Amino acid sequence: MSEKEALLLSSGNGPGECRQAVSHLLAWLATKAAQYGVELDIATRDAQHGPSSAVVILSGTQASALALAVEGVILWRCQSELRPKHKRKNWFVQIFRLPTTTKVVSVDPASVEMQAIRAGGPGGQHQNKTSSAIRARWSSAHKQVYSVVVRDSRSQHQNRRLALERLAALASAEQAEAEASRRGETWALHGQLQRGEPHRVFEGRHFKEVK
Repeated sequence: MSEKEALLLSSGNGPGECRQAVSHLLAWLATKAAQYGVELDIATRDAQHGPSSAVVILSGTQASALALAVEGVILWRCQSELRPKHKRKNWFVQIFRLPTTTKVVSVDPASVEMQAIRAGGPGGQHQNKTSSAIRARWSSAHKQVYSVVVRDSRSQHQNRRLALERLAALASAEQAEAEASRRGETWALHGQLQRGEPHRVFEGRHFKEVK
């Protein structure tokens, strides 16, 4: 049975280097998702030097397993590229699991731009070579733009349906996080990252995992 998990990647109130770490972490998470056979959809809150935070939807039978494996404090050890003479080399970000929301954003199919594309990724001779994958783009009432790529099924019709579901899930998760922030429930998430023992450690400009 397919699962869905919503994650929040946050740089807290950290400087630009922490936002760079979030960018690196999104790329790393995409690689992990591929290893787990999980689809990944992202909405970011962009700022200078990189996203201050990102909401990620994981979809697939191993979504919960991946969420459990990646959540926690992340330490990136790297000399600052933004401030080369800065002595600090430890930059903290964190991955949180967002609670499942009962409020599902309604997405009008007529308002979604959909484009058929060739299914990508690994597959060799078994790879789907027809244009059955779907790239979908939707602008919400709040002018937030969401985009997803769905290649789960060989059926274009099925992928269109899944695209609508993922757009709704992505918008719902970000809305839930925003509402919690307004109530003060996630202030600690954004403003007070744990500085204790990190769950994972990365080093260098290439964001190599060492722990």
